[in-house]
Amino acid sequence: MGLWDTLKEHAGAQFLDVLEWADDTRDSVVYRFPIFQKAIQDGAKLVVREGQTAVFVSEGKLSDVFAAGTHDISTRNAPIMGFFESIKYGLNMPYKGDVYFVNTRVFADHKWGTPNPIPIRDADLGVVRMRGFGSFAFRVSEPATFLREVVGTTGLLTTEDITGQLKRKLVSALADTIGEAKIPLLDLVAHYMDFGDALRDRLNPWFKENYGITLTDFVVENISVPPEVEKMMDKRSSMALAGDMNTYMQFQAANAMEEAAKNPDGGGGFMQAGLGLAMGQTMAAQLGQAGRPAAAPPPLPPPLPAPALFHHAGPDGVRSQLAPADVVARVKAQPGRHLVWKEGMAAWEEAAAVPEIAALLRAEPPPLPPG
Repeated sequence: MGLWDTLKEHAGAQFLDVLEWADDTRDSVVYRFPIFQKAIQDGAKLVVREGQTAVFVSEGKLSDVFAAGTHDISTRNAPIMGFFESIKYGLNMPYKGDVYFVNTRVFADHKWGTPNPIPIRDADLGVVRMRGFGSFAFRVSEPATFLREVVGTTGLLTTEDITGQLKRKLVSALADTIGEAKIPLLDLVAHYMDFGDALRDRLNPWFKENYGITLTDFVVENISVPPEVEKMMDKRSSMALAGDMNTYMQFQAANAMEEAAKNPDGGGGFMQAGLGLAMGQTMAAQLGQAGRPAAAPPPLPPPLPAPALFHHAGPDGVRSQLAPADVVARVKAQPGRHLVWKEGMAAWEEAAAVPEIAALLRAEPPPLPPG
């Protein structure tokens, strides 16, 4: 470019009276309007399109954010005049400063993923190394904060410049959110949407305060575990299936009978199917019994109490220890005096006077009347 072309370009920028940004990209977040020597003419027009905001910066200070519409950059405009007065500007024309256009639309379908496995503690599986990936969307909700904390003096900022930092923050919060949600990994696949909403709501206050950004969506597409953990999960599923092994074996036997019916060997095939059914039922019964705790044996009755023994002295002078029934037998067999004593009695007594023996004597039926 020659000197004359350079002077013409600078002159055009010096007296530019319309400031606008027609964004034709899909990834530009912030654009600083090129102004030669940062000189803005009094009475210039600032055109802000839908999905944009604009911020005027002079002497390192940000003015109010300009929403969509056409704005006059003039000292006759109260906000502009108030801004220049706040920075002790001499109101010399043209104004010195920068104009930043901020794209406030939603930037969608940005991928996130865990670069390394994240160890988490699962209630069912213990400590597990987990990976995850998905997508997220965001928009600039606080342009002034975004310019101060993220943009600085950058002339053009794209999504590629900031998504790296956003991803690192998202992944660092992933394990904490899973732990606090207390959703087992075996059940997490049914809660991807709830989990994504929980992580988005958790991080939004921090992103808004520190970056001026709002997460509009966070999608969990997959949570994976190492192959050895997947095998263990498959075994647990198989064990759950074995809990109804009887039904499973019947189903297998029915399939065998159906295949046997198609067998051209005829009866031999049905015989095999019958054997398969019998084996299936036997295995189902054995596995079913193995899966259930053994039945407790029926309780046995307690032993009968031992009868109290009496010391007995009969008419023949023989002494022995006898049960009440045996004393009764002696009384009936040997006429005469029968004395008995046991622990707790004060002295020897007649057998017929002791209640236990008297009751047995009375229980005998009386003799039949003469006929």
